[in-house]
Amino acid sequence: MIRSALLVMIAVVVTAFMSSCAILFPIISPGENKVHKIANLWARMLLRLTSTRVDVIGRENVLMEKPQIFMANHQSDFDVLIVLAHIPGQFRWIAKKELFKIPLFGKAMRNAGYIEIDRQNHEKALKSLDEAAQKIREGKSVVTFPEGTRSRDGKIRPFKQGMFHLAIQAGVPIVPISIIGAHEIMPKRTLKVKPGRITMVIDRPVDVSGYTHETRGELIERIRHIIVSNFENPSGPGKDASVEAPRKGAS
Repeated sequence: MIRSALLVMIAVVVTAFMSSCAILFPIISPGENKVHKIANLWARMLLRLTSTRVDVIGRENVLMEKPQIFMANHQSDFDVLIVLAHIPGQFRWIAKKELFKIPLFGKAMRNAGYIEIDRQNHEKALKSLDEAAQKIREGKSVVTFPEGTRSRDGKIRPFKQGMFHLAIQAGVPIVPISIIGAHEIMPKRTLKVKPGRITMVIDRPVDVSGYTHETRGELIERIRHIIVSNFENPSGPGKDASVEAPRKGAS
């Protein structure tokens, strides 16, 4: 308990310092990409501080030359650190509005070009999706947790539809990500941190061009199946993602 309390205190100090850097650095050298690199460094520092080891399977499945939407399961606050530290290249978070209200941290997120979403307000949520679509048109990838919130028991919850609407509208592939072990290190609604190992499985990109808004339920089911399969058997990406997308209009 004393170790966890000390780690949390140090993490708060590190986060405040790195957030300040993310706020002040753009004054000297503007650019969202540079702030994102600060976020990457922040995540690596906290993972090292907490003695969290990470195994990444399928890093080669990240498309380095074009935008994509990364979708990952969400068990713990550590999921954010894992993704920030170990997905290569530039991307923008789609994150709940509450995070943007945190002093210093919220301003740092805005400087990085991360996107605030209000899940309780439909109109504002649609505006956030439009902003995400603009980032994609600019060549940036985005990251989201389709469950919408952290799982209390570590099990993967049902997926919300909004991000799949974005993927179909933008016409960019979805990269399914399974994060295994984060719940054991730091479960939801606790500040107790245990040292341990986390595995992140990055599956092959899923082509969404054959899906429509009418058939997005099939896409949701497919992506969730991939994430759950790799979560339960994290030996490597499965075969499902390589299957061709259905033709438009298919039922």
